[in-house]
Amino acid sequence: MLGPSEPFPEFISPGPAVDILAKLGILLLLFFLGLEFSLERLTQARRLVVVGGLIDLVINAGAGLAVGLLLVGPSAEAVLIAGLLYISSSGIITQALFDLRRLADDETDLVLGILVFEDLAIALFLGVMVALTAGAGVGALEISVTSLIVIGFVGAFLLASRYAHHLVDRVTPRLGREQLLLATLAVVIGAGALAEHAGLSEAVGALLAGILLSGSEVRDQMEEQLLGLRDFAAAIFFFAFGLQIDLGDVDLVGWWLALAIPVALAGKVIGGWIAGRLTGFSRRQSLTTGLTLIARGEFTIILAQLAAAGVALDPAFRERIGAFAGMVVLFTAAAGVLLMRESKRLGRTVFPRRPARGAAPGEGGA
Repeated sequence: MLGPSEPFPEFISPGPAVDILAKLGILLLLFFLGLEFSLERLTQARRLVVVGGLIDLVINAGAGLAVGLLLVGPSAEAVLIAGLLYISSSGIITQALFDLRRLADDETDLVLGILVFEDLAIALFLGVMVALTAGAGVGALEISVTSLIVIGFVGAFLLASRYAHHLVDRVTPRLGREQLLLATLAVVIGAGALAEHAGLSEAVGALLAGILLSGSEVRDQMEEQLLGLRDFAAAIFFFAFGLQIDLGDVDLVGWWLALAIPVALAGKVIGGWIAGRLTGFSRRQSLTTGLTLIARGEFTIILAQLAAAGVALDPAFRERIGAFAGMVVLFTAAAGVLLMRESKRLGRTVFPRRPARGAAPGEGGA
């Protein structure tokens, strides 16, 4: 509302300080996601991660690609729209799980497994999209090379995370609180700079830095030290993105939203339901899984910013993608949190308990 929203005047125009804080917010969001990864965790939950993640990928990335093809035809823009609609918001969902006290629920393991798969897919997708949006002349060979580089980076960092903590745990006990904070920030920003120098996204570097430090004994201290800064910088990131959205452009993407939002809602519910049933969860738990995964957030906005700066993309598409992504995040985040809160009640309504055999009318069964 404070940005360029016709017919209202533009009250605030983001400056260099806001841009720096917004970039720091992206890096810290991805770094915190990386801290949740470890080779041991992925191994222990491999069935939920692989089965749930693949089903979610096929249904939601496939539905997103279909929407993209209908909107813009076969192009890099269609692939980008698929990514916008595929990835759920780890930040919004995990915070809502905590607020609603759902972390101990059985189906939460499946939700987190799917989010882990999606977060790993972020690294590959960001690498591919950087190649697609970089400029003309990018072909299948360049994209394949970029994909192999990203896969190699992720694999190397996962492997290194098993051993890096030995070195980290020798050094960090000598550091004070402020020194640990500054050292962690140096690792995050440095990893982002190295990834950008290698032709990848700086967000990929931050994600890999989190993976590298995920096995350290001071991981919890790092999270505690950076939590306030992450929330502040992430808020600036969302605020800065909002300043770029002209609500007058919503008319240009109205029919895009009319097609994309129902697909975004239905895809997650259907994907979560199928994943839950195939991994042994009840009908109610499977429905809860799907409703929990609806919210989109930070990654959708990161991709939109990448698209807006992509010189190889259609200029008209670049003008529309900000408003489109902003409205998708607004609608799905609001609907997702609301439906997640009411998921237990909806499950009882859609799948009432069946009366036990021989029970009199009106008596409930097990």
